[in-house]
Amino acid sequence: MGLLACSVRQHSPTDMEMAHLAAGISHWRFGDCRLLCVNPPLVRALAALPVLLMEPKTDWGRVSPFPERRPEFDVAQDFVLANGQRSVELLAAARWACLPLSIIGASVVFFWARELYGRAAGVLALGLWCFSPTMMAHAQLITPDAGAAALGVAAAYVFRRWLKQPGWGRACWAGVVLGLAQLTKTTWIVLFGLWPLLWIAWNCTGPKSKRAGPTGDQKAEGENREVERGCVRQAGQMAIILFLGLYVLNLGYVFEGSFQELGDYRFVSEMLAGPNDESQRPDPSPGRNRFQGTLLARLPVPLPKHYLLGIDLQEWDFERRLWSFLRGEWRKGGWWYYYLYALAIKVPLGTWILVLLALLVGLFGQGYSASRRDELLLLAPLAVVLILVSSQTGFAHHMRYVLPSFPFAFIWVSKVARAVDLEHAKIALLAAAATAWSVGSSLYIYPHSLSYFNELVGGPTGGHAHLLGSNIDWGQDLLYLKRWLKKHPDVRLDGLVSHNRYRPACLGLDCPMPPKDPRPGWYAVSVNNLRSRSRAYEYFLNFTPVAMAGYSIYVYHITSGEANRARRELGLPELAAREGR
Repeated sequence: MGLLACSVRQHSPTDMEMAHLAAGISHWRFGDCRLLCVNPPLVRALAALPVLLMEPKTDWGRVSPFPERRPEFDVAQDFVLANGQRSVELLAAARWACLPLSIIGASVVFFWARELYGRAAGVLALGLWCFSPTMMAHAQLITPDAGAAALGVAAAYVFRRWLKQPGWGRACWAGVVLGLAQLTKTTWIVLFGLWPLLWIAWNCTGPKSKRAGPTGDQKAEGENREVERGCVRQAGQMAIILFLGLYVLNLGYVFEGSFQELGDYRFVSEMLAGPNDESQRPDPSPGRNRFQGTLLARLPVPLPKHYLLGIDLQEWDFERRLWSFLRGEWRKGGWWYYYLYALAIKVPLGTWILVLLALLVGLFGQGYSASRRDELLLLAPLAVVLILVSSQTGFAHHMRYVLPSFPFAFIWVSKVARAVDLEHAKIALLAAAATAWSVGSSLYIYPHSLSYFNELVGGPTGGHAHLLGSNIDWGQDLLYLKRWLKKHPDVRLDGLVSHNRYRPACLGLDCPMPPKDPRPGWYAVSVNNLRSRSRAYEYFLNFTPVAMAGYSIYVYHITSGEANRARRELGLPELAAREGR
């Protein structure tokens, strides 16, 4: 919490945060969730609470009744213009409001790992959560990914407690936390199908109940009837869990459009609207519904209106195959292995050693693993999230999409700490060294955790050759650039380009865009723009930056001689002497 608290005010607003903040304020003001409907509202509504007490200036003139037009970005720009530099203070308060979610996740991974593998394992799982660079990066933002990880693992933990000791009270708690997890990210809709399957698997793989004896054995028959009644009670409790999960989900949307008939919706994705060339237009036109005229058209949908429309809009984004970047290649659509590759280079190598060690001791060691049922409860959500996200190959932009799977991996990996209790000194020392490497490499680049890459690709300075977007540059380092310029008053930027919808001018960084060809001067260029698909600023890769703001903005000082050398290499005419500086 200390590390997160210190980071809150150090980073400028990231690309999506102002849209989340403006949308969160609108939820409280208007009681609807049309803005940013691709994500459920819980995290941004929580973030907006302290901001409402600060009485921000708002401008809702561009709020559109059509969420498919993505009006939240226009509204966010108006919000920033209305509040100016004060918008940074408002965002800091919003970020503070989201920090307790990280405490929930940290507590759950500690207690769950301790129950499965012992106290040392609990400490290890806690350490992996607290010092994971990706978790640290997103836990300090008001975007929903870290909150989804925290409440997702909390829901699974409460569900496990119900499985181990079924009861109506525990079933109610499991349903409530399930609903809260649904309100963080639509990824967790898979739990409505996964949990009943895990309940069946839990009962099928548990201790076998006694079979009835001879016909006259009344005691055995009574035990059999009690087992059957227990199964019926559990089935009823499972139904209550799912019902309460849906109820809390609808409650979070204030039942806005709940139980609207399926045929009354107007969709944009081919999945729900049906095939139509219009779905490929940059500006979608809602009005189609593949279920109209079918028996399903009269079906009441037990979901909030904008929750379903958010799923539809997100699916439309995947269907139209957006441009994606991986290892220097731009292409329309993504790669099925994108997230596996991203994990390989953005998770600390020390953590990967722990994963390998956990796999080995689980397969060949004695006393390290928990029961098959308990390990299934960890591995099933982890695998389902990875498979679900990897299957969406319409675009591949953000490793944060798999962040909800992280806590389950941390708990499962923590089994290696059993070596302490089993007095396996060599394994314990290896695990301790790997943990120290993981934590040390994360803290080495703190507070720039968003730009973390491991040593396989040369750390954060080499990361932009492999991944872009929120994996390294989400516009978070503009304040660092401002501080650098303050320390160097003799430097006047001749050009600045940042990958951020938040305008640098609102921070006092009012600079023109850099030229599209090499020219002498001082320039600040974000790494997303160095590698952009337009290649407009790719020529800066021919120069060595003189400084960095964080790891996402490079500062260049180009002399006349360097500019002309680069121009000759690019086949451009040299600049006249009067054009030099």
